[in-house]
Order: sequence, then C-alpha cells, then structure tokens
Amino acid sequence: MQIRLREIVEGAASKLASVSEEVASHKPAPNKWSAKEILGHLIDSACNNHARFVRVGLEDSLTFPGYVQDEWVRLQAYQERPWNQVLSLWKFYNLHLAHVIEHLPEASLEHHFTVGTRAVTLKFLAEDYLAHLEHHLNQVWERVG
Repeated sequence: MQIRLREIVEGAASKLASVSEEVASHKPAPNKWSAKEILGHLIDSACNNHARFVRVGLEDSLTFPGYVQDEWVRLQAYQERPWNQVLSLWKFYNLHLAHVIEHLPEASLEHHFTVGTRAVTLKFLAEDYLAHLEHHLNQVWERVG
C-alpha cells in the first residue's frame, strides 16, 4: 500500500506542478472547493490520520474524534496560500505517511480504534486513506483539466 501511495503522490505532484495559480484557485461554485482547497483537505486528512497511524501502531483500542472538514479548510485559508506551497506540503506530508505506514509493525495492522462511533482496524485505515486520496485527486483532475 505504501508503495502505491508513494507512486500516486509523486505522479500527481509532478503533473500538478504545471497547473497555474489561476486554475488551482478556480472555484466551480461558491460552495465548492478549488483544487487548492481539495489538496488542503487532503493535508488535513494526512494530519488527522498521521496521529492515528502512529498512535494505533503503538497501542490497541484507542478513540479519536472526527473533524469538521469544511471548517478546517476554511480556517486554514488554503485558498489564500500559493499553489506551489499547498502542493509541496501535500506531497511531502503524504510521502512521510507512506514511510510511516511502511514501518508499522505487522501485528499493529490488526489493532482496532474508533473514530466517532465507527470502529475499524489500522489496516482498514491504510486502505481507506488511499481510496480517500484517490477520490479527491479525481476531483482535482476535474478542476484542473
């Protein structure tokens, strides 16, 4: 999984580096995220899941809060950041997560934890994280052509 994550991130970052500031900032509707904001959301996802990967890698049966994704994106004002900074942060945070996942003890993948009211395993989180990232990257491709 971590190799696939690394390949997806490096490939997407390479292609996204040629996207202009104007295109990355374009919002298709007032209540829809721009490509910048989608990557910002993926940075927030990386941040929240980073803590889960590390803590659940060390300890079973933990509980974590969810987060209000629209408010996180709004508060951090990704729309106001330069595209190359958002892209770089997203790229390197995810490359770090690939490294973290690669070094998780095999037995920890069966550790359980709860987010809100949903109980899952660390293995599920790793797989779901990749699916979530791919889903939102597809949205980015729709925005930037």
